[in-house]
Amino acid sequence: MGKFFTDPVWWFYLFWSGKFFAERFGVSIKTIGAPLITIYVLADIGSVAGGWFSSALLKRGWTANAARKLTMLLCALCVLPVAYAPVTDNLWTAVLLISLAAAAHQGFSANLFTLTSDLFPRRAVGSVVGIGGMAGALGGILMQAASGRIKESTGSYLTMFIIAGAVYFLGLTAIHLLAPRLERAKLA
Repeated sequence: MGKFFTDPVWWFYLFWSGKFFAERFGVSIKTIGAPLITIYVLADIGSVAGGWFSSALLKRGWTANAARKLTMLLCALCVLPVAYAPVTDNLWTAVLLISLAAAAHQGFSANLFTLTSDLFPRRAVGSVVGIGGMAGALGGILMQAASGRIKESTGSYLTMFIIAGAVYFLGLTAIHLLAPRLERAKLA
């Protein structure tokens, strides 16, 4: 369920960042490289850091429930500042805000994938991840369509960046409501 909320944000960053930088800051195809490289390199670091942090908590004796959910909460908090990206007047401030959000997304996502192995037996993990991927793709389709309509009607990216900053809390809430203790599913 979390992927339905969070994957669309990743697709928003992938598909709309270049257009956003071009419209907001006049970045051209010749100068887009450094901002996009920065976003993706920091996203890579966030993916590793998110997995490392929850693993470090587990090694200190935390339960999987506490370690994963705390890590995901911290990642969700790190995404929030992205809402400021469309109102800043500085290109590199916007790049760094989106980079932080992309890194936090990947940290959140790394833990989201690991939840599947925490909750389901090995024989079901692939199917559950596949269903989650499908939900994320459907959410991505909906967000791309909504992004274009919202941008067209408001003339701004602000609404989309606010949504991008908030949905991680919806995803984490859904996870907590569906699996409050992260107990392993009992499948026949």
